[in-house]
Amino acid sequence: MNSRKQQLIEDIQNLLNSYDSENTTSINPDLLEFMDDNTLINIIDSLLNQKEESKETDIAWLEQFKKYDI
Repeated sequence: MNSRKQQLIEDIQNLLNSYDSENTTSINPDLLEFMDDNTLINIIDSLLNQKEESKETDIAWLEQFKKYDI
């Protein structure tokens, strides 16, 4: 496996593990080896979008507890 593909797979694992600090996710590289770089990049993009949407939802939820001075 080339080093770029290996790095992309590691990036995917790191993104998955950034969701939950108590559990770690590992991916068998053999499962992703058949994918090309563009497919792996699309997976990373999807994970980043999900993470961003999750953050926005959390911020919206937290906003309801914000005190406003009148």
